[in-house]
Amino acid sequence: MARTEFGVAIGSILIVAGVLAIPILSPAPVVAPIVIPHVLPKPTATSTASPSADLVGTGCAAYTAQTPTGPGSIDGMALSPVATAVASNPLLTTLNSAVSGKTNAKVNLVASLNAAQFTIFAPVDSAWAKLPAATLSSYKLSSNAAKLTGILNYHVVAGQFLPASVAGARPTLQGGSLTITGTGADIKVNGASLICGGIHTANATVYLIDTVLTPPAH
Repeated sequence: MARTEFGVAIGSILIVAGVLAIPILSPAPVVAPIVIPHVLPKPTATSTASPSADLVGTGCAAYTAQTPTGPGSIDGMALSPVATAVASNPLLTTLNSAVSGKTNAKVNLVASLNAAQFTIFAPVDSAWAKLPAATLSSYKLSSNAAKLTGILNYHVVAGQFLPASVAGARPTLQGGSLTITGTGADIKVNGASLICGGIHTANATVYLIDTVLTPPAH
C-alpha cells in the first residue's frame, strides 16, 4: 500500500514537472492585411481630330491669322470651358463683359455656361457696336438685369451641334427658338451671317456671328 502511494506521488511530481516544462507561448502578433491601392489609369484623349477640323465661315482665316496661338486661338479655346475661352478671344470682349458681370453686376453667367454642353452663337464686338449707344448703356442698369440675361441666353442652345447638323429650329435657354438655315459658310442664324463657326471649347461649339440676336419678346 505504501509502495503504491509512493508511486502515485512520484507520478504526480513528474506530471507537474512536465507541465512546468512546457513553454508559455505568447500569442502571435496580428498582422494587418496589406492593402494595395487601386491606381486609376491616366486619361487618354478620345479623339485625335484637330480643333480646327470643323471650322466653317469666310472669317475663319482672318481670325486664325489675328490670333494664331495662345488661349484665344482656335487651339487654345479648345482647352477651356466656353465662358473662360470667350474671355480670351479678342473678338468677343463685349460678350465677355456681358456674361461675366462687368456690364451688369447682377448678370454673371460664367459658372452656368462652363457647367454643361452648349452651342453658342457669339456676337463679335462689331455686332454689339451696331446697337445704339443708349441701348448698350441701358444694359448696365440693375433694373435691366433680367432683360440682358434673356438676350444672352437667347444666344445659347443646350447640347453641341456641329456645322453639318446645326440647321433647324433650335430652342434656346431663354425660351424662344432660333431659326438656323444654310450650310457651311452660308449658315445664318435668324438672318445673322456667320463669321466663323465650328469653334470647339472644352464644353461647347461656338459660332461667331455678325449681329446681336434679339428675342421676340424684346
